[in-house]
Amino acid sequence: MNNSKEITIAVDAMGGDLGPQSVIDGVYIASKKTPKVKFIFFGDEKVIKPLLQKNNFLNKFEIFHTTQIITNNTKPIDALRNFRKSSMFKSIESVKKGLANAVVSGGNTGALMVISTVLMKTIKGINRPAIASMFPTKINNKITKKSRTVMLDLGANIECNTKNIIDFAIMGKIFSKTVLGIKKPKIGLLNVGSEILKGNLIVQSAANKLEKEKNIDFHGFVEGNDIPMGIVDVVVTDGFTGNIALKTAEGTAELYTNYLKNSFNDNIYSKFAFIISLPILKNLWNKVNPSKYNGAMFLGLNGIVVKSHGRANDQGFSNAISVAYDLCVNNFNEKIISEIKKNF
Repeated sequence: MNNSKEITIAVDAMGGDLGPQSVIDGVYIASKKTPKVKFIFFGDEKVIKPLLQKNNFLNKFEIFHTTQIITNNTKPIDALRNFRKSSMFKSIESVKKGLANAVVSGGNTGALMVISTVLMKTIKGINRPAIASMFPTKINNKITKKSRTVMLDLGANIECNTKNIIDFAIMGKIFSKTVLGIKKPKIGLLNVGSEILKGNLIVQSAANKLEKEKNIDFHGFVEGNDIPMGIVDVVVTDGFTGNIALKTAEGTAELYTNYLKNSFNDNIYSKFAFIISLPILKNLWNKVNPSKYNGAMFLGLNGIVVKSHGRANDQGFSNAISVAYDLCVNNFNEKIISEIKKNF
């Protein structure tokens, strides 16, 4: 990793459900780990500046004042046409113009995809970008790159055709190779069953073509419960299904966390058991904490765009910044572009 390379990250300070406070607190946490990063904050200066002063930022930063905010209710096409002075649009534009190396936003996913695609354009051979991120798996007891499964699309493309699914498989393979270092990633196609006749026409068609792809190690169909088992290195699906799977996994993690908390509060014996089990519980939470896996990349664009979960807290947004930083210093997008060109 070339840590001497200075990176500039554009931050959509007005994006996300928890507002600028969570975003800036998250950037501050990340800034202490990455002292060579410069941040450009896009948003309402009257709101942003006091928050930055409160955090006493150690890194270099700049504020770009914007007058519009894209909300979750803003239609993507409206965001593109009518919100060109928004924090999201301007932050993406800064990467397009070369003022920043990457952009991180927790805002409207559809708007982020449309604006990024129009401004940055897709890599030659790719019709649509896809959101890719990683799931923890059951491979071993330690959190390593090998114990994670790449999954895409996680919400950028609600409806997909066969070519989109094939593109996602190729990009997922390259992402797994470059980011996780897996030499020959095993690809699985998410379906309602592992049997060969299961699934709709698009899934069936994509599976038939993937089986014939010489450069792809196609495992076949995988089901939802196979994702955390680490059966494959890359899980491919459309954005509708992928986003539901992601949110279900996050909700399940929160549910079991609440179950554990309530169980240990039942009586004095359970509270004593909690104290004894605390080191084990901390280790468990460290493995399943959704914040640790926050930060998904749009694959297929001529630029680095990282999507943070809209409900991410400061720790979660900090992780999204770390993802953007790692992608920049390791030139992942350049590697992905180079590899994609070989596959088309």
